[in-house]
Amino acid sequence: MRSPAALAPVRPAAAARYGWWQELLVLPVLYSAWASPFELAVERAATLPLLVADLVADVFFAVDIVASILVACVLQLPATVGPWTLAMDVASTVPFQVIYHLASGSGAAWSSPCRFLALLRLWRLRRVSELFAKLEKDVRLNYLWTRLVKLAGVALLAVHAAACVQLWMASHYRGPKERTWLGRGFEARSVWAGYTRAVYWSVSTLTTVGYGDLHPANPGEMAFAVLYVLFNLGLAAYLVGNVTNLVVGASTPALTLRDTLRGVSMFGAVNRLPAALTEQMAESVQLHFDATEQQLLSEMPRAVRSGIAQHLFRDAVDGAYLFRGVSEGLIVDLVSDMTVQFFPPKADIVQQNETPTDLYIIVSGSADVLTTAADGTETVVSRAGPRGGMAGEVGVMLNIPQPFTVRCRRLTQVVRVSHGHLRRVVRPHTADADRVFCNFVRHLDRPPMWTEAAPLFRKVVPDQLGGGAAAAAESASSRRNEMLDPEGLEEADRRTSLRREPKQRVVIHHKSANAAGKLVLIPASMEELRRVAEVKFGKAVTTVLTVDGAEVEDIDALRDGDHLFLC
Repeated sequence: MRSPAALAPVRPAAAARYGWWQELLVLPVLYSAWASPFELAVERAATLPLLVADLVADVFFAVDIVASILVACVLQLPATVGPWTLAMDVASTVPFQVIYHLASGSGAAWSSPCRFLALLRLWRLRRVSELFAKLEKDVRLNYLWTRLVKLAGVALLAVHAAACVQLWMASHYRGPKERTWLGRGFEARSVWAGYTRAVYWSVSTLTTVGYGDLHPANPGEMAFAVLYVLFNLGLAAYLVGNVTNLVVGASTPALTLRDTLRGVSMFGAVNRLPAALTEQMAESVQLHFDATEQQLLSEMPRAVRSGIAQHLFRDAVDGAYLFRGVSEGLIVDLVSDMTVQFFPPKADIVQQNETPTDLYIIVSGSADVLTTAADGTETVVSRAGPRGGMAGEVGVMLNIPQPFTVRCRRLTQVVRVSHGHLRRVVRPHTADADRVFCNFVRHLDRPPMWTEAAPLFRKVVPDQLGGGAAAAAESASSRRNEMLDPEGLEEADRRTSLRREPKQRVVIHHKSANAAGKLVLIPASMEELRRVAEVKFGKAVTTVLTVDGAEVEDIDALRDGDHLFLC
């Protein structure tokens, strides 16, 4: 026997050939599914050509049994069948129909059960089920048509089986032949004429048409007709339910999109939003339905997502001006947790004066970098494209409100880097941090960026950037130290959060005075609140009460806008 190393290059080719062989076996399976019940129902149908065809089909399946053993043992591939499945395969390969005809000619009494054992060949139908399960997962094929072919096959098998049972019951009825559904003299007619009439009765019963020209004529046939009609109820429900799911499933995304767009339109109308903003909302919703890339990535393991991101977005990150010249490790860490987003034309990636939370690297498309004056006039500062273009990096790097609005010119794909992720990646790479901030300052010092942005920067942070690009470099250097120092980073984040969060205030009244209350900020403790009240009212305070008369003992129990009475 070959060694595993020698078999390694053989296994994929052998598995592929065995897969083609399995698909080829579907043809003899379909023949066996038709011939086995037909030969049992009409003994005259078992002619020499059909018996030869039976033997050929049995030879195919005998070869398949040998092939499955070779695949499992000789090539050391995973076993394709279990022991019970293999036993049933062997039993279904025995030519019982041929054995019956040979034994019945010699008058052997044991030959009769062989006709019924020939139905074991229906076991081969499991291969068709396995094939359809494989085809339904093949994205190269239309799922709708694959399912419809499968459902049609199920219906035809039920029609054929019912027709064969009716033929068998008529040919084996022991009473007068006129008391069968085929009537007197049917045995003298052609085999195919009787089979055609049986299929006609089966189809009319299956479809609940029931013309009545062919009907059961004895108790046995009536009993079978009752069972067949009851079976048809379940079969019809199965067929109709599957077809309905296929049709509805194909139209569900379109209906969902229509309902969502209708909801967006109603939301814009109720809230009296500008038409342009409502249109942007609708385009974003439609883009979300069309782009499934992010949903696909979110369902993958983290290692797979990282590999996909490296393949798709590494070049874009390498080309971004902010990360030119940095080390390989920084690029790999940065790309691993990026998020993909699409923006429709005329959509804002970032807006001027919004809180800096993310920066964006443009992968495809283009965008305009705009400034908005006090009178609402917009001026294009520069244009960002897929080669080195970024959005939102100025606010993130300087930790100031976004100084520009970045608006898409056409459909634009970006990768988003969160502020926190950027800090975590840059912190271990000191040399790379210097390179990043150097790239940033050089970009700001380039006209027309700094020429157009300097007045806006002076308005936003005059104490830092009033001196021009040099002040910007100093601020960026300070921010770099904060990002590399965990303590400085925490302090900067605390200052940022204090700047973003609105102050909580309360109105205090002194019980002995009728004057208006005093609006004060909520201090850190009750003692500080009492001291503030003593300063405001010039009187000693020992108790703090709410409007309802409840005494306040914990400063955390106060809410913004509460009215307090002090005594």
